[in-house]
Amino acid sequence: MSVRESYQKHKGLSWLIGIAVIAAIVTVYVVKTRTPAVRYISMPVRRGNLTAVVQSTGTINPLTTVPVGSFVSGTVQYIFADFNTQVHAGDVLAQLDPTIYDAQVTTARGNLANAVANVQNIAASIVADQANVAKLKANAEYAQVNAKRIADLTQQGVISHDQNDQTQSNFVAANASVTQAEAQVNQTRAQLAQARAQVQSAQGTLKMAETNLKYTTIVSPVDGTVVARNVTVGQSVAASLQAPNVFTIAQDLTRMQVYAATDESDTGQIHVGQPASFQVDAYPAESFHGRVSAIRLNAFTVQNVVTYDTIIDFENPEGKLLPGETAYVTIPTGHASNVLLVPNIALTFTPQLAPSQLQALYKKYNIPRQATVSHVGGLQVVWKLDANKQPIPVAIKTGLTDYTSTDVVEGDLKQGDQVITGEQNLSGTSGTRSPFGGPGRR
Repeated sequence: MSVRESYQKHKGLSWLIGIAVIAAIVTVYVVKTRTPAVRYISMPVRRGNLTAVVQSTGTINPLTTVPVGSFVSGTVQYIFADFNTQVHAGDVLAQLDPTIYDAQVTTARGNLANAVANVQNIAASIVADQANVAKLKANAEYAQVNAKRIADLTQQGVISHDQNDQTQSNFVAANASVTQAEAQVNQTRAQLAQARAQVQSAQGTLKMAETNLKYTTIVSPVDGTVVARNVTVGQSVAASLQAPNVFTIAQDLTRMQVYAATDESDTGQIHVGQPASFQVDAYPAESFHGRVSAIRLNAFTVQNVVTYDTIIDFENPEGKLLPGETAYVTIPTGHASNVLLVPNIALTFTPQLAPSQLQALYKKYNIPRQATVSHVGGLQVVWKLDANKQPIPVAIKTGLTDYTSTDVVEGDLKQGDQVITGEQNLSGTSGTRSPFGGPGRR
């Protein structure tokens, strides 16, 4: 091989090596540029005041609502009250057709009169029977005296034995008549007792008929405002199984209540006497105030969510708030002044790292397991940026919360620390941690 050929060969190898080096450099550069860079979104830890509250929605109701029913069936003949009518106790609200019940009263009165007349007749019979008994007893006494006298004369031989036997027979017959008459008196007395019972029954029937007639006039049992009218003139009201609700009366609309559905997790923070405020859609710029009067023990479960009715009493002197309106309730449950506050969204953030990397960081920074799993004793984990802008976990003990910030009771945090609330992928797609701990897209 000549020197020229050897030179050309080495020159070709040099070019190949150079190209290979350049390719390696380009590959490393491309790999590095394809490595997704992450930018962490953070918010500062600050100091301030915090008021913890329980929030819920509820319904405005009158303090006392009285349903007015119809005890009897019938056709509505007149209506004397309508929606929003102010009524007093005893005012007539409606009138049912009384024709049938008038007839029942007339029949009952006739039956009672017959029963009373029957008692009087039987009582007169007893008087006659008793007089007959007295007469028969007198006859029996005379027969007894006569029988003794005849018996004495018979022994003296003045009167024959046949006459004596006849006299004794008359005496026995007189006693039998007395016994029969007394039995008749007893029987008539039993009839009298039965007749008197029939009088009482007839009196009860008459009273029931008069009561039913009275119930055809529907009256208000209380002072208040008619908030519902469920009947119209000509409508048939059937009260065979239960009294139908024909009117609803709110007793006092100047004192009302909010029935707020509070979550079971909040009931331990609510106590009778606590102040509460609420708003309604009708007056969005105005707040109304009241106090908790009760937490009802009757639980409601909807899709595995358990709530209890918290009752809030409030005054409504101007009548601005109406029954049935939706109330948005806020109940303060605690207050803290000049405390260290961390944004609530930071409590839900976890970096998008492999589980092994997370566990290694937890171990490195001595994070208790209960802070990462069950939050026992208020322990939770937040992530802050170190000097190299890398996330490090911090275990904190939390206190009160107001749905945006949480009081930091213990933990390696100080005012001005940047706690991570989300992360963004700079490779062309971005993501942040959702408030529920999973990655969100935007």
